[in-house]
Amino acid sequence: MIEQLGDAVNDELISILPRLRRFAVSLSGNRPDGDDLLQRTVERLLARQLPQDVDLLKWSFRVCRNLWIDEIRSRKVRSPVAVDDVSHQLRGEDGEASAMARLTLSDVSSAMSRLPEDQREAIILVAVEGLSYAEASQTLDIPVGTVLSRVSRARKTLAHQFSDHADISQTGGSHELH
Repeated sequence: MIEQLGDAVNDELISILPRLRRFAVSLSGNRPDGDDLLQRTVERLLARQLPQDVDLLKWSFRVCRNLWIDEIRSRKVRSPVAVDDVSHQLRGEDGEASAMARLTLSDVSSAMSRLPEDQREAIILVAVEGLSYAEASQTLDIPVGTVLSRVSRARKTLAHQFSDHADISQTGGSHELH
């Protein structure tokens, strides 16, 4: 099916897959759902005609986000119980550094999952994927000012969560954030 896109688009799609996967996992909160979302996104991209002169990365993020919104709506209809967040695991590392990295990753993942969805989407696109505020605005189809506001609120919430966590760790918690 990829042959239908042409070699240039095919190469570009392959090159953006890691970023698109990271976005899908970030939206879904776990790797299995993220990988399923990535697969559905790629299938959708391959099955439909791409708009003329589209930025494939931004378009892919938008398709992925829309599919995730559809999935959330579908889950709400199927089950009133929220889906539990599955923790991420690092592979290929040993020892204390790996344990601390897992704790930090778990803390960040947990903090990100507690953000409202609109703030989480905005901060993922800007802080994780490196999109400009204007690019995130186009991807999310919202005004730039709204992106700025959502990212600002998300950063404040995360900073507050980690300052609370650091206060706890300094008074006898199990680990410290550096």
